[in-house]
Amino acid sequence: MENLIDLDKMHFIHPTSSIKQQQEEGSKIIFEKGDGIYLTDKNENVYIDAMSSLWNVNIGHGRKKLAEAAAEQMEKLAFSSAFSTFSHEPAIKLAKKIATITPTGLNAVFFTSGGSESNDSAVKLVRHYWKIQGQPNRRKIISLKRGYHGVAAASTSVTGIPEFWGMAGHLMTDFVHADTPYGKGTEKAITSLRHVIEEEGPETIAAFMAEPVQGAGGVLIPPDDYFKEVRELCNEYGILLVADEVITGFGRTGRMFGMENWGVIPDMMTFAKGVTSGYIPLGGVVVSDAIHDVLKEKSEGTLFHGFTYSGHPTAAAVALKNIEIIEQEKLVENSRKMGEQLVKGFQKMKQQLDIVGDVRTIGLLGAVELVQDPKTNKRFSSDMKVAPKVIDALHERGVICRAVTYESTDIICFAPPLIMEQSQIDTLVDKLHDAILFVQKQLGVEHR
Repeated sequence: MENLIDLDKMHFIHPTSSIKQQQEEGSKIIFEKGDGIYLTDKNENVYIDAMSSLWNVNIGHGRKKLAEAAAEQMEKLAFSSAFSTFSHEPAIKLAKKIATITPTGLNAVFFTSGGSESNDSAVKLVRHYWKIQGQPNRRKIISLKRGYHGVAAASTSVTGIPEFWGMAGHLMTDFVHADTPYGKGTEKAITSLRHVIEEEGPETIAAFMAEPVQGAGGVLIPPDDYFKEVRELCNEYGILLVADEVITGFGRTGRMFGMENWGVIPDMMTFAKGVTSGYIPLGGVVVSDAIHDVLKEKSEGTLFHGFTYSGHPTAAAVALKNIEIIEQEKLVENSRKMGEQLVKGFQKMKQQLDIVGDVRTIGLLGAVELVQDPKTNKRFSSDMKVAPKVIDALHERGVICRAVTYESTDIICFAPPLIMEQSQIDTLVDKLHDAILFVQKQLGVEHR
């Protein structure tokens, strides 16, 4: 065990981690195996994976059918390029399958290796779309504050969380951020978006990109009328609407795709994560028939954009089997039902614990906010973040989830595998209640 920790320090630079902390303390956990909703570390400690690792292990860990699908495809054709119009059966079948499950009119797919690449590709595709129609000035991308869209060059710039902006010096140009409806409501958020469009000039705006539910921003679920009004506003100004479904796709919100919760059809959709349940890297961009028609008619010569692993045959085979499991096991429906049970547990806990504020779920995507005074929604001071303390207490109790402490918020996020059962929901809520109560006592707050 010590050898693995030493090797980890010496050779593995961890993503989105403290390099200094890793060197001083070593890795927090070294995982050994996964089974269903559980992860086991090298010391045989078992944890509920209440985040599906990174919002992505939708069908749970240890599914042999996905390993078998990968092995079968590797033995037949492990990899083949899709450049220069070369093709292969798995990518063709996966593109067709995705077209059958996405909202009406979204039928053509560009494949990538993950979410950041998908959102970068969406930015390039919408700009290309306007350029070949003689409107090269339509380059600007509007997104939401607290939105997260990845860490590649363009996707970092689309991201509306300032903590991600400073690492490499500065952002790319032509990216603008409007107010999120979180804490403001639809009217103020739409007013902010309209103001940004008018201020920047509608003739310069290529697209508005948003997550149906802002995940890394704190599981921020929009008001029911928000995206309907966004769609109308985009139509009014002739702006493309791009839905970032990287987290919300493939059953996470109790629908196959998040935008379906509000009956809104985007012009373009990005996906990744749940398409393979994280078993192998894969992502993509789905475009509307109208966009595809323009690309077919006016895009001359080579489309100089693509990744080595775009349409990777093994990844496509795994995705096909993963989607088959989601459908056969009715995991979209289970996500909706178990999400309803999860929020009931959260609501009961809110009545019992003095530092629990807003609680919410949409499918198996949820959040619990911690506040100093639930009646007034008074937040804890900026120098005393409470959510990370609860995360540590949960870790001690065998639960892995995530804290979000941007701006003045203390949010605990949940995105467990879609295979969750009622008894497992109950156990998760009990452990959460115990962890918050423990931290509440540490803060000197009297328990009801």
